[in-house]
Amino acid sequence: MRLIRYRKGEHTGVGALVGECVHDVGDGPLGRRRPGPRVAALDEVELLAPCDPRVIVCAGSNYAGQIAEKQRPWPTQPPLFLKAPNAVVGPGAAVIRPAGLRRLEYEGELAVVIGRTAYGVPAASFADYVLGYTCANDITADDWRADGQWTRAKSADTFCPLGPWIETEIADPASLRLSTLVNGRTVQDGSTAEMVFGVGELLAFVTRWITLQPGDVLLTGSPAGVGPLVPGDRVEVRIEGVGTLSNPVLGPQAPDV
Repeated sequence: MRLIRYRKGEHTGVGALVGECVHDVGDGPLGRRRPGPRVAALDEVELLAPCDPRVIVCAGSNYAGQIAEKQRPWPTQPPLFLKAPNAVVGPGAAVIRPAGLRRLEYEGELAVVIGRTAYGVPAASFADYVLGYTCANDITADDWRADGQWTRAKSADTFCPLGPWIETEIADPASLRLSTLVNGRTVQDGSTAEMVFGVGELLAFVTRWITLQPGDVLLTGSPAGVGPLVPGDRVEVRIEGVGTLSNPVLGPQAPDV
C-alpha cells in the first residue's frame, strides 16, 4: 500500500493510493489502516511529505562507493547525525539555496519510516518496526559542513525532501536500485546492496540509545556521485519499488514581513 499525506483545498489528510485515486484510510495507527472511500483523483490533490517526523536520524558514510570516492576510512560502526524536522518538505516543494553559500549538494537516500515504538530493536526483527520506505534527499550545505557547522549544514529549512509516499510492501530493502538525476541527467546510480550497514543493523544501533516513534525517519546513506545543485535545477531521487521524489531548486527567498 502507498500511504500519503495530502492537501485538497483547506483540508489536509492521510490517505492511500489505489491506482491514480486517493482513498481515505480513517483513524488509528497508520500501519493498521486500510483504504476506504475515494477522496479524489491523485492530480486533484497536493502531495505533502508522507510523514511528519519528530526525529530524523541519518547514517553517514554507509555506501562502499562513496567511502572509496571520498577516500574515507571504512566505518566500524554507523556514523550518525540528525536533521531537524523543520528541514522536511514534500514532493514538488522547492529546495532553497541559502544566500552566500558556495556549494549546495544533493544526496539521494532510502528513508525508513517507523511504524511502532522502537527501542532496543533486534537487527533480525527490524521489519516488525518499519511502516514502510520512501525517497529522501539529504540536502547539505557543503561550506557549513566543512567549517564544522553540521547542524546548520544539514538542518536548514527545506534540506530534507521526503516522498512521494510511504511504500509499505517492500519485502527486502537490501537490493533496491537507487538513482539521483539533476535536470534529467543521472548523477548517482547505485543499489542499497552497497550499504555497509543494512537497515536492520542501523535500526538496532540507533535504538540502543534513541527511542523512535511512529512517523520518525531513519536515513540510510547515499551512494557515490554526490554533487552540486544551483538555482534552476530540478533534482529527482528514484528508488526501485518505491517511487520518484522530485524537487526544484530556488535561490534565497526574502522572509515574510
